[in-house]
Amino acid sequence: MDVSTIRAFFMWCTIINAGLLIISFLICAFAGDFVYKMHGKLFQMPRETFNAIWYSFLGLYKVIVITFNLIPFIALSIVG
Repeated sequence: MDVSTIRAFFMWCTIINAGLLIISFLICAFAGDFVYKMHGKLFQMPRETFNAIWYSFLGLYKVIVITFNLIPFIALSIVG
């Protein structure tokens, strides 16, 4: 595989994962009560704990996408 193929791979990985991150944020912003009620049936937890877990997940996912998708794409774009 050449650099352009790997760069295209990381570009599409970044686009797909950023899309999933945006969708997750929109679900959290506009349907947070529905998600909380749905998970509340399975797991007994206060709303504050649920919010902390949800925002921690979004933050960790964002860091992972940047670290493992966006940074390699930028590096390959500079090199290639």
